[in-house]
Amino acid sequence: MVAMKRLVEADFCSRNTVALARSLIGKHLVVDTDGERGAFVITETEAYDGPEDLACHASKGRTKRTETLFGPPGCWYVYLCYGVHEMLNLVTGPVDYPAAILIRGLGEVSGPGRLTKHLGIDRRFNARTASVETGMWVEDRGSRPNEADIETTPRIGVDYAGDDWANRPYRFVLKA
Repeated sequence: MVAMKRLVEADFCSRNTVALARSLIGKHLVVDTDGERGAFVITETEAYDGPEDLACHASKGRTKRTETLFGPPGCWYVYLCYGVHEMLNLVTGPVDYPAAILIRGLGEVSGPGRLTKHLGIDRRFNARTASVETGMWVEDRGSRPNEADIETTPRIGVDYAGDDWANRPYRFVLKA
């Protein structure tokens, strides 16, 4: 039997969002919709680390849209991108330190917009705790990929942040 541990707020209370993003590779996103439960291996993440990170929404300041980023760790930050795709992020860091991890790929589903559409994730999850009670959480099922199986690259689609921030190795992908 595989050991399972539901990750909770304390697991995400760290200022090392980049390390947390890497550590989510191989964990499972569990979604419970009307009693139908699915568990999906997290295969791609990106870190957005604080107000100085020009690719992070918080770099523009605290707004109604970004308020969730400044909240407690272990909450979902879901927002609409380009008026088309919902994006699923997990807030990290202590309260008032805006940082999050974008979930970019799950199992065979790649692309953050595709995965939220596939799983029916939308802004109703925004600011909710990652928990059984809210219907979406992260589990550590005891298996970890080898470090050599995780590729580190710059983030995707953040050229607006300038070369320094766009080229940081904040994206993590489980090699096929």
